[in-house]
Parts: sequence; C-alpha cells; structure tokens
Amino acid sequence: MGLRDVAYGVYERRLARGLAKQRAPVPRHVGVILDGNRRWARSVGTTAKAGHQAGADKIVDLLGWCDDAGVELVTLWLLSTDNLSRPASELAPLLRIIEGVVSSLAAPQNLWTLNIVGALDLLPDDAAVRLKEAAAGTAGRPGVEVNVAVGYGGRREIADAVRSMLQAHAADGRSLAEVAELLDVEHISEHLYTRGQPDPDLVIRTSGEQRLSGFLLWQSAHSEFYFCEAYWPDFRRVDFLRALRAYAARQRRFGT
Repeated sequence: MGLRDVAYGVYERRLARGLAKQRAPVPRHVGVILDGNRRWARSVGTTAKAGHQAGADKIVDLLGWCDDAGVELVTLWLLSTDNLSRPASELAPLLRIIEGVVSSLAAPQNLWTLNIVGALDLLPDDAAVRLKEAAAGTAGRPGVEVNVAVGYGGRREIADAVRSMLQAHAADGRSLAEVAELLDVEHISEHLYTRGQPDPDLVIRTSGEQRLSGFLLWQSAHSEFYFCEAYWPDFRRVDFLRALRAYAARQRRFGT
C-alpha cells in the first residue's frame, strides 16, 4: 500500500466519523449515473468491454457502502435507450456483462432486492427474460432495494406512463375527454417504472459530466445533485462519503 492510499484511508475514516458525529441526514433514495467506463478503459489502455466489466465490478462496493450508510433504495443506470443504438459488436458484450452483474447481485449470499426498470421490450427477448428471472428471486430481502435501470430513458418512461394510464382508463370505459378532466400529476406518477417508491433525494453522476441525460426526469424534480470527476470504475468510498457530506449540507426547500 502506497503513501497515497494510506492518506486516503485516513481521510476516509475522518469523513465517516464526521458524518456519524454530526448525525448527518442520510438520503433515503440515491440514484447513480454510472458514467465513464469507456473513457476509463481508454485512459488505462484497455478495451471498452474491459471498462464495462470494471464498472460492473464496482457496483458491489457501492451497495455495501449504501448498506453501511443506511440508504434504503438505490437506482443504478446501467443502460440507456440511447445505448441501444450502439453497434452490435459493443452492445452484445455489454448486455452479457449486465446480465452477469444482475445474476451476481441476485446470488443467495447477497441481501439486496432487485427490480429491473426500463423499456424491456426494447431489449433482446432472451436478455429481458434472464434479467427478470434473476430479479424475481430476490423479492423481500432485507438489504438495500436496488432498481437496475436497463433500456431506460426518462422521456420513454414518461411516455410509457401516460400510455399505461390511458389504457387503464380506457379499460374502465372512460372517454378521452373524461380522462383529460381527471388527469393530474399523481395519475402519471402511479404508472412510472418506479411507482410506489420515494423520489431520489440524491443523484450522483461520475466522470465529470454535469447533466442528467434523461435519468429519472420526472422523479428528480426536487433531488439534490452531486457530480464527481472520477470515472465510475475509479469511484471510491471516499467519493461516496463526499457526496453524502454535500447532501447533508444542502437546505432542501422542495420548491418553496
């Protein structure tokens, strides 16, 4: 272990003690945009596939940190609807990696409940089935609840929610005019992929990019945001603790 690692270890422990001493508020729901895998791969001279695998391997660490901090719900953005337009030579290995990490997280020794969220109809049928089957076996576990966002786009989610809402009202025999009279924010929220869950308190994005790119567009209206310079495979517990510290320092007004 080098001097730099020792220094980071000391700093990390100091951060953790400070948050505990202050009894800092902990976000109930954390959303994470796991960005920078390919750029990390280029920076270390390896392949995009290796970068995606390194990013997948980091997820277990993050969930352990969330367990330790008392976070109840985590949403991980692993694959966007835009990513689905990538060349098959890159998309196919990426889907295999995602299937592998979901299968690993769903293993019996882990305590996390997994939900697959996104437009799964856009995925290859076999991939969608494997993801849903792996997640189904984790229902009711006591650890952090984890939304795995695959084939996810915020605009697509809102469009799907409105479509689902209209179909539900049509099944009840209501006309379009009647639906228009009833329509409100809560009606749409009830049909989102994350329906029934709290909105994210904190959204973290790695790799230095400072935008949401469509992540949880509806749900993040009152979220706090934390942008980290590190590429996702390099994200450390000290970076996570810094995000919690920044969140604890915010005054959340919820638009008031």
